[in-house]
Amino acid sequence: MAIRRIRELGDEVLTKKCKEVTKMNLRTRILIGDMLDTMYEAGGVGLAAPQVGVLKNIVVIDIGEGDGPITLVNPVILETAGEQSGDEGCLSVPGKAGVVTRPNYVKVRAQNENMEEIELEAEELLARAVCHEIDHLDGIMYVELVEGGLHDVEPEEED
Repeated sequence: MAIRRIRELGDEVLTKKCKEVTKMNLRTRILIGDMLDTMYEAGGVGLAAPQVGVLKNIVVIDIGEGDGPITLVNPVILETAGEQSGDEGCLSVPGKAGVVTRPNYVKVRAQNENMEEIELEAEELLARAVCHEIDHLDGIMYVELVEGGLHDVEPEEED
């Protein structure tokens, strides 16, 4: 697979609404693989297709707890509950973070990489990541939701 260029805040593609994926073809499978490679290379926990310049309803997530990676095609939030507030960052806004309030629980219906319908229930960090990435599909950046402004984050040191 390949590492793709991550689009950054100010790129018009990040403000557009994505299109439904109606079939899984080789090009879309390659896109998903590239998205995963790009996310891992950048040290992220999630990536949406518009972040690599493709307006398709696809997100990939891996919060590193052994359940991932998760691929959601055409995700729709069915239910949310509770709330959590915490620092949130984005690969499209490097070096910055800000406090965002999100649901603590989310239930999503989507298709997987084989276009089989799935339901995902997520809590805490996974719920935050799911909501953040689905927002990207609607052209919403987390900076629009930040409470109190952005702040600089220190790059993590490698082991």
